Amino acid sequence: MNQKKVINWLLEEEQPSMRYLALTQLEKRSEKDPEVKSARGAITDRGWAADLLAKQNQDGSWISAERLYVPKYLSTNWMLIILSDLGLTKSEPRIAKACELWMERFSKKDGGFGMDGSKSSHLCVVGNTARALVKFGYEDDQRVKSAFEWFVKNQAKLGGWSCFGSGRNLDSWEPLSAFAVYPRQKWTKNMKECVEKASEFYLERELHKQGDHYEPWYRFHYPVHYYYDLLVGLDFMTALGYTSDKRLDHAISLLKKKRRSDGKWNLDAVHPDVEGAVAQWNAKHPKQAPTPFSLETPGEPSKMITLTAMRVLDRLVAQN
Repeated sequence: MNQKKVINWLLEEEQPSMRYLALTQLEKRSEKDPEVKSARGAITDRGWAADLLAKQNQDGSWISAERLYVPKYLSTNWMLIILSDLGLTKSEPRIAKACELWMERFSKKDGGFGMDGSKSSHLCVVGNTARALVKFGYEDDQRVKSAFEWFVKNQAKLGGWSCFGSGRNLDSWEPLSAFAVYPRQKWTKNMKECVEKASEFYLERELHKQGDHYEPWYRFHYPVHYYYDLLVGLDFMTALGYTSDKRLDHAISLLKKKRRSDGKWNLDAVHPDVEGAVAQWNAKHPKQAPTPFSLETPGEPSKMITLTAMRVLDRLVAQN
C-alpha cells in the first residue's frame, strides 16, 4: 500500500474540492498556500460542486423554491448539505443566496430548524442544517447559535437524541456532528456538558451496540443525508477529540479491515438501508420514494470515503 499514491489520487485536479480538502485536512497546508488558493478557486469551475451549482435556480433554490426539502434527495436542502462538504463557503454568492433562503424557510420559533411548512423543529434537520451552515461560515448567525442551544434543551436523559423521542437511538447522530464543526470557543458550559454526555452515550455502545447486529451501519456511504454508519460515527467522535478510548476499537478495526490493498476505500452504498424498513416502505410506495443521488459509483473506490477515512486515521495518530 502506497500512502503517497493515495494522496496523489485525492489531489487530482479534476475534482478541486477533493484536492482542496486533501491539501488542508491531510497535508495540513495553510489557506494562504498558493496550491490551496488555486484549488479552492477552481471548486466552482469544474467537478462535483460546479456541476451542482450549474443546476441551481436564479432564486437560489434547486428544483423549486416552493419546497426546499422535497423531492428527496434532489431539492435545496440536500444539495446544500452536499455542497457544505465540498469546501464552499458563503463567500460564493450562490451559496449565500441559497443559505439565506434555507434559513428563512427552515428557522422555527422553538429555536431550531425544521422542514418548510412544519411548525416545529425536527432533530435531523436541525443537526444537518446547523452543521452545514457552520461549514459555510454562518457560525455567528443568531439562527445558527440558537440551534446549538436547541440541542442542549432537547437532549434526552440517556445522553442521546431521537427523531421520535426515545433518546436512545444511535441513528440520531446529527447534533454531535454539528458540535464537531462548531468552534469550541463558542461552546457554553451547558454545551460542553451536553457533548460530553452524548459522547459517552456513543462510547458506551461502542458506536454500534443497539439491539441486534445492524448491517447498514457497516456500509460506508455518501451522501450521508440522515443515515448513520460506523465511519460517520468515527468521523465526529475523533473530531470531538475522542481518539484514545478503547471503546472505539471495534469501529477502528472495521475501518482498517475495509481498506483496499491499494490504500483506498470503496463506496459501499449510496445509502446503507438497502433491505431495511425504509427500503421496504419505498418498494410499497414507489411514487413517494426518494430519488437516489450520488457523486460516485457504489462498489468502486471513493474519494469522499477515502478522504474521510484518512482524516479519521490521521486524528488517531496525531492525538495518541
